[in-house]
Amino acid sequence: MDRTAFIGPFELASGRVLPDVQVGYVTHGTLAPDGGNAVLVTHGYTSGPSMLSQAHLTAEGSWAPLLGSGRALDTDRFFIVCSNMLGSSFGTTGPASIDPATGRRWGTDFPAITLADIVGVQHRLLKQLGVRHLKAVLGPSYGGWQALQWALDHPGMVDAIGVLMSGLTHPPGLSAASALARFAQSPQWHEGRYHEYGGMYETLLQMRMQTLRSYGLERLYEEHIADPRERQAALERPARKWASRFDPMSMVVLAGAAEHFDVRARINEIGARLLFVVCSTDAIFPPDAQVRDLLKRTRGAQRYLELDSPYGHMASGIEWRRLELELQWLLADVTDVAEANTSPKPHKFPQERLETNT
Repeated sequence: MDRTAFIGPFELASGRVLPDVQVGYVTHGTLAPDGGNAVLVTHGYTSGPSMLSQAHLTAEGSWAPLLGSGRALDTDRFFIVCSNMLGSSFGTTGPASIDPATGRRWGTDFPAITLADIVGVQHRLLKQLGVRHLKAVLGPSYGGWQALQWALDHPGMVDAIGVLMSGLTHPPGLSAASALARFAQSPQWHEGRYHEYGGMYETLLQMRMQTLRSYGLERLYEEHIADPRERQAALERPARKWASRFDPMSMVVLAGAAEHFDVRARINEIGARLLFVVCSTDAIFPPDAQVRDLLKRTRGAQRYLELDSPYGHMASGIEWRRLELELQWLLADVTDVAEANTSPKPHKFPQERLETNT
């Protein structure tokens, strides 16, 4: 069940203060009396908490199959929290929210934010929920950056982090300026006043369809749906739902936060247990020997894994069965983690064809 928390005013890294910040989130499981059994699941660039509740493949794949009794995200053991990022469009304060000073949507006036701001809002939410300690922070893509930021900003609160189909810095070309330029080409943009003209649904729909194809969802459907018209309909359904809810300026704001993210110089500060997974066919975060070498500087137990899969950036969701044991290692009690796992030697999974959860 989607929930909303009001965490009050929040001062950004820039010094600007966002008044009356609200956070959309979901929880699963029960928080322990000592507040120490929580796991924070962090979502990707254009998704939200539905990654744990929708059994449907989207940009980074649904993690719903990983959630439940006896699963990696074990609701008998853990209190699972997934909150919408600051600046996003699924229940948390962002460009589509009302600016109390003007009574209008923030739109292009929404202030610039950082990954530290996103994590700071999550931290405030968790404290309000009674969480005192995190067994882990984990997520795919943009969610992996949040996990890394948590390990740096709150090292005493986090036991482990999971970084899947992600990297230590942003990919080339991702910036607020590039995202803004892309939207400015649309006739629905209206110099950033699109809220006054009914939004940008058609533009967002076409963008989403292009993204899902580039991430490999169309290829997946080709393997499971014979009729081309049914494949097209299956591709359009999640794209239409997303386009009806997402605000274009959220992409600009979050891209701006990402363009300043780079933890390579601070990698030696990370002491949390680390699971770092890349996919052989991921065009956004491909396997990188330099990244693997940098990870040797972290101070905790770690695993660096290369997943051989045709599903590229979506593999963190589609290939959930092949990742579940690794996530269970990440979430194991400290006493269960063998010292042999502290070496970041790359491990390659065998490729296999799997059923999908659509």
